[in-house]
Amino acid sequence: MIFSRNPARGSRILNGLALLGVTAILCLAFVWQFTYDELPCPLCLLQRVALVLAGVGLMLNMRLGPSPMHYAMTIAASLGGMVAAGRQVLLHIAPGDPGYGTPFLGLHFYTWAFIVFSVLVVFCVVMLSADRKWGDNVLKRPVSALGVLVMALFFIMVLGNLGSTTLQCGFGPCPDNPTTYLWLGSASPP
Repeated sequence: MIFSRNPARGSRILNGLALLGVTAILCLAFVWQFTYDELPCPLCLLQRVALVLAGVGLMLNMRLGPSPMHYAMTIAASLGGMVAAGRQVLLHIAPGDPGYGTPFLGLHFYTWAFIVFSVLVVFCVVMLSADRKWGDNVLKRPVSALGVLVMALFFIMVLGNLGSTTLQCGFGPCPDNPTTYLWLGSASPP
């Protein structure tokens, strides 16, 4: 077994790194939203929700130990995110279509989201193979201080994204091509 004496430790570290990556992506999208004055469209918001749900599955693996159910949650959320991101890619695949939003490293965020969700599915499949012997929550142990910090950062990013989405859409449906924050009554901040 690749995780030697404490099998859950290696799994928790890898799940923590994956959760840190998901948190960084949510943070980048959140900061980009305000820096470039680009409000997320409804499909973008669905992708963020899928990232949050995938992150919750990873966080449960950190907190409660590796579990096929937690990996399944992450895979299901990632597949949902792939559908939303794939739909958005297909909407903007026509020649001459500039896409939605400013590209990051040559690709739009929805293309990056499709790639990230694909990587998360592969990660979970590999981890299920490595963690298969341990079953559901067999190795409960306290989470390290660094693990708690990663989970706290994830929680803060979830709250920030939830707050900005509420300001943008209120409690109703979001506009297809948002230009203002509904609850602020003005254009998005510079």
